[in-house]
Amino acid sequence: MNLTIRAPIAFDYPQQDSAGITCTAQAWAKVPPHLAGPEKAAVIARIKQLLIEKDAALVAHYYVDGDIQDLALETGGFVADSLEMARFGKNHPAKNLIVAGVRFMGETAKILSPEKRIFMPDLEATCSLDLGCDANDFAKFRALHPDRVVVVYANTSAAVKAQADWMVTSSCALAIVHQLKVEGKKILWAPDRHLGRYIQEQTGADMLLWNGACIVHDEFKAAELEILKAAHPNAKILVHPESPQAVVDLADVVGSTSAMIKAVVEGSATEYIVATDKGILHRMRQLAPNKKLIEAPTAGNSATCKSCAHCPWMAMNGLQGILDCLENASGEIFVDEPIRNQALSCIERMLDFTTHHPELLAKAQHGFVKNIGAA
Repeated sequence: MNLTIRAPIAFDYPQQDSAGITCTAQAWAKVPPHLAGPEKAAVIARIKQLLIEKDAALVAHYYVDGDIQDLALETGGFVADSLEMARFGKNHPAKNLIVAGVRFMGETAKILSPEKRIFMPDLEATCSLDLGCDANDFAKFRALHPDRVVVVYANTSAAVKAQADWMVTSSCALAIVHQLKVEGKKILWAPDRHLGRYIQEQTGADMLLWNGACIVHDEFKAAELEILKAAHPNAKILVHPESPQAVVDLADVVGSTSAMIKAVVEGSATEYIVATDKGILHRMRQLAPNKKLIEAPTAGNSATCKSCAHCPWMAMNGLQGILDCLENASGEIFVDEPIRNQALSCIERMLDFTTHHPELLAKAQHGFVKNIGAA
């Protein structure tokens, strides 16, 4: 990104925040205590009771703790990627919605359903992409390029979405950008540079990219992935498009979390190397118990952890936090009405597109076979 405002972006490289403090360490320090045995059973039973009493539903992302995913499914809630989470929250009749994920997901739910009360287990659970795209800096960036259609990834704040023409998720970004390219539009993209580069490469669209990255996917290493592939020559490599280009280039399938799960469930291979947040392995193992799943490496032999691919903010979601939402109305999400109203149109535009153009989205959902198709 060739801009004078690049330097003030505090969280472009994910290791520290604007105060120079490692956000990953801060987030991990807040991981809730692990519950087990009778204490865990009691908390789960109480949550189930209160979900009914409070007319509440639980929706969870694939990256949160497996116990939370199971609880969402057992209680009539939902486990999904961010696109399907947005749909579920909008369409579910419950008056209260608990979103187990990161803050932009809760904000999106509130934007779409202002009449509902939206809660999160920990309001400090955020996202490096969100932190790395300050709304004021983004406004300056956008003002320099008024001729471009503004497309922002879901992993952004409500204040950034309020400046966008389109919001997209990794499930639908490729199809939507392709359509805009067909219409002759030039695009201003934010915030993930890896996903933006990948979409630009696949569609040929004229895209100006913001310089941000996900702290999980940015850490995958191509050299280590090649070593792992050599040890498992029959394994298929699944990569999320937020990963660096060298990692994407090694993939057999590139796609969203839903596309990766679909690839494992429907694929003929018996082994899969998975390059995304390892929280997804819980649902993959449930849906494909006979498949061998291998975590992709994020670091070399000298590191203390060779595969630490787990979002520290996703890890802040815990059963006790969900119980606190229900018992104490803690963790409620609020979005100022002017911002909510401005952000609503870009999200509804995405939902309308994915509803009315399934033929464009279907190709995206089937993953990416190298040199053939797209995520």
